[in-house]
Amino acid sequence: MAPKRGQYYSNQNYEEIKRKCLANGELWEDSEFPAVDSSIFYSKMPPKKFEWKRPGEIVSDPQLFVGGASRFDIAQGELGDCWFLAAIASLSMHEKLMYRVVPPNQSFQQDYAGIFIFQFWRFGKWVTVCVDDRLPTYNGRLVFLHSKENNEFWSALLEKAYSKMHGSYEALKGGTTVEAMEDFTGGCAELYDLRGKQPKNLFSILKTGMDKCSLLGCSINADPRQVEARLSNGLIMGHAYSITGLKKVTVNTRRGQLPVCLVRVRNPWGQVEWNGPWSDDAGEWDYITKEEREQLGLVSQDDGEFWMQWEDFVKEYERVEIVNLTPDDITNAMSKGKNWVTNSNDLRWQKGLTAGGCRNFPDTFYINPQVKVVLEEEDDDDPDDDDEGCSCVVAVMQKDRRRQRKLGKEMLTIGFAIYQIDENTPVPLPKDYFLYHASKARSNTFVNSREISGRFKLPKGHYVIVPSTFDPGEDGDFLIRVFSVKESKAQDVDEETGTVDVTGPEAVLPSGEGGAPGEKPSEDDGDFPAVPGETGRPLTEAEKAQEEKFKEFFYRLTGPDMEVDAWELREILNAALKKDLKGEGFTVESCKSMVALFDDDGSGKLGFDEFKGLWGDIRSWKMIFKTYDKDNSGSFNAYELREALRSVGFRLSFKAISSMVLRYSEKDGKIDFDNFIHCAIKLKGMFKAFNAHDSGRTGTTKFGIDDFIQTTMYS
Repeated sequence: MAPKRGQYYSNQNYEEIKRKCLANGELWEDSEFPAVDSSIFYSKMPPKKFEWKRPGEIVSDPQLFVGGASRFDIAQGELGDCWFLAAIASLSMHEKLMYRVVPPNQSFQQDYAGIFIFQFWRFGKWVTVCVDDRLPTYNGRLVFLHSKENNEFWSALLEKAYSKMHGSYEALKGGTTVEAMEDFTGGCAELYDLRGKQPKNLFSILKTGMDKCSLLGCSINADPRQVEARLSNGLIMGHAYSITGLKKVTVNTRRGQLPVCLVRVRNPWGQVEWNGPWSDDAGEWDYITKEEREQLGLVSQDDGEFWMQWEDFVKEYERVEIVNLTPDDITNAMSKGKNWVTNSNDLRWQKGLTAGGCRNFPDTFYINPQVKVVLEEEDDDDPDDDDEGCSCVVAVMQKDRRRQRKLGKEMLTIGFAIYQIDENTPVPLPKDYFLYHASKARSNTFVNSREISGRFKLPKGHYVIVPSTFDPGEDGDFLIRVFSVKESKAQDVDEETGTVDVTGPEAVLPSGEGGAPGEKPSEDDGDFPAVPGETGRPLTEAEKAQEEKFKEFFYRLTGPDMEVDAWELREILNAALKKDLKGEGFTVESCKSMVALFDDDGSGKLGFDEFKGLWGDIRSWKMIFKTYDKDNSGSFNAYELREALRSVGFRLSFKAISSMVLRYSEKDGKIDFDNFIHCAIKLKGMFKAFNAHDSGRTGTTKFGIDDFIQTTMYS
């Protein structure tokens, strides 16, 4: 059965395009990825004149596959994407995985319309990418990735589809094998530095991964003075290899039988091999039986694949990469052991709001997104590992940074920390928690690669993961995934949007006997006098006297009609708050919103009690603003808006506060007094309108179109 197709990339529907081309007798030309130089390079002109040709213009009998797909098919072209080739080599070892990425029921003969499809995992979702079959050539030969059989084109078209998804062929220059491996499988990557601290059971980890159909790669760091320098032992520096086998064999020696761990490695060039112990014609092969050599598939030829003893492997190579597969239906039948339990969450670092930087920045670290994880069951016993606990892999992946290279956006430097909490600890964790608690585990370092991951063995219990960039204030979308051997749960934690009782235990500012909620009684503030107590309750004698004084103030503002419309309100507020306002102050539109919010009788004007309610709120909000404007600059950072609005009485989720920041912040991301008042008024109006429809206080309601228009236009 064919694998389920993912959503179409760029909304290009394969069936519709192909049907139209066949009906019109034409071959498809992809306008989204045209046959032009900019589809190849975005930073420079091609070094020579490339000519785009279809396979039928290159050879007389083009085929998608010749004898099936094999890791021996492919050869690198003139693009620095050996990491991509190494991933293809690993992919081609697993037929079901391979044919999900490269659907096999495509042909240059039957119903040929010049269009082919490929499927990639893209940040949590499978997407189907359509490409036409025009390929860059020079002197009639393919320039980039190609098959050794001149009439086989699956690898060249696969590279084109992957380039399209990232914006150009040049976008594929430089990378890690696991990046493409993840995009081919949806798996979760692990990276091991063989020059640093490594698990004592690493061979067992890789062997188990191979049994579970994980994709494995390795490399030696590049020589900065030379591109892909060849060592005397035959290995290439700065070159990506794929691991294609791991095996324990029994060696017959004069001292008896000894176990030896062997690793099979493939060079994607299809040539140039290791020439040390256990290489193709090495004498070590004489120490094992002919049957074992046949089981290992030993071939003595320069095909790019070779065996190494484990001790030599960890000595010569510096980096190992493994991609663990998800429990997808297409892989369940392949795995020889139990699949991983997976959890994933799409999140975002937003400048000034959820981009708090690393622990070096204690004032903002807590604003980073937080993910709560519950590890529910310990691992089974492992003879190669004495530690008890729950094994898990945590991975944080940046989204779309490779495609954004042409915009000058490189990878952010990212990492994460893990904190163990009690079952009843409230989340998200506040600033003070991180000041007094150390992390239980963390990423080994911060790296500027697409993904950072780590394998941990933690006690059963509850945890909070905090992914972050190294520096605060950096924007980026990311995916965080947790793979566990046993049962686990994970979810991003956020506050639920609602209201807060600012006179009760959740109050951020103290509440006094008079004035607006959360405000202490105060003397008149020049042109901005205090409100004489809350409406709707009996006034004290002192408040009655203050009430008369406030009525005199109101009469001076309004005259005999004792009402204020939006235009009059604008003059009053801009005069009373002129020391606090920036720019032109309040607009008529914002004052209309204020009138609408407090106009209980629907007159379009504010009477005394209505005006008093508005005046009290603005006095309270002014005090709250000054509380958070600690440097007296007339503004505060956008991430402080959330706490300031909480002081006003609104508890907002990151999704809700994000929309507030986008709407009311200035170009520099700061919130000034004018915009803070606008935001508070708008929120109060929206909550008032919503609660009027949500009589049961369920947090959900239905709006008819007329009610929706009236609410959004008049609030």
